[in-house]
Amino acid sequence: MKRLFIPIVLIIIIISTAILIKRKDENNSLKKIKVAEVTHSIFYAPQYLADSLGYFKDEGLDVEFILTPGADKVTAAVLSGDVDIGFCGSEATIYVYKNGEKDYLVNFAGLTKRDGSFLVARDKIKNFKVSDLKGKHVIAGRIAGMPAMTLEYAINKNGLKTSDMNFDTSYDFSATTGAFIGGNGDFVALFEPTATTLVKQGYGHIVASVGKLGGTVPYTAYNAKKSYIDKHLKELKGFKKAINKALDYVHNNSAHDVALKISSYFPDSSINDLEKMVQNYMDIDAWYDTTYIEKIDFEHIEEIIKNAKELDSFVDYNKLVKNI
Repeated sequence: MKRLFIPIVLIIIIISTAILIKRKDENNSLKKIKVAEVTHSIFYAPQYLADSLGYFKDEGLDVEFILTPGADKVTAAVLSGDVDIGFCGSEATIYVYKNGEKDYLVNFAGLTKRDGSFLVARDKIKNFKVSDLKGKHVIAGRIAGMPAMTLEYAINKNGLKTSDMNFDTSYDFSATTGAFIGGNGDFVALFEPTATTLVKQGYGHIVASVGKLGGTVPYTAYNAKKSYIDKHLKELKGFKKAINKALDYVHNNSAHDVALKISSYFPDSSINDLEKMVQNYMDIDAWYDTTYIEKIDFEHIEEIIKNAKELDSFVDYNKLVKNI
């Protein structure tokens, strides 16, 4: 038995070493791409599915997501070359272009088709109407931020003005939750998983989807410098193909199945809670069918920004959108 033991151990070591070397070679052959994501949210479930299900690797890509809170910080990271791709609201690319950047940012793929925030009310309201905001304190997020601008657009479309309420844009995106928990505001606009977490903790009730109120826009899209797109078409086409496969997956599977597949990206949330959050986004039709960004959608987001008086004139769709 002793004579057989040593060769068997050696064989196991050799096989294990060969497997490790093979895996290392496979990883080294992948093209590294860094993506700055504006926030980490269930709203972006298809993105995490593409990673979890190996769709990026199938395209020869090793994609790293780097949390970069705030669209302004995302665009700064892309413009400086610290990352290859930015993932944030397409309004950020409009601001960069309007500021005169020569190598400006171009949106090459869409993911979410509407605002992903939910309106959380401190008191329970049956059959919520936009008119219920009249005379109330509404924590809308930072000024010029898409949640605030989309909500303002919905308010105006329903015959009200932000002056009809305390429309509060003094809080940064990361501070709105703490403000509401601390007793400020009658309403607050929050993304998942924060909205469901607050409801679960007894701080309020989800009464409306800001996205459904605001309509279809390329709310969160992938962008890159114009020069980068020209030089890396092959990699970006592979990236888009992976995201498209993930969008197809999320539209053809249950919220429970999607929750299971992305659970490792949200270790602090239970499968049951994740399922509820995914279902919330499925119910509002949050994701595009494909990454193609339509002209009418891009012009609608410009309409929302112009309504908030943050844009004086439209930027040409063909300048800032390239459906590669």
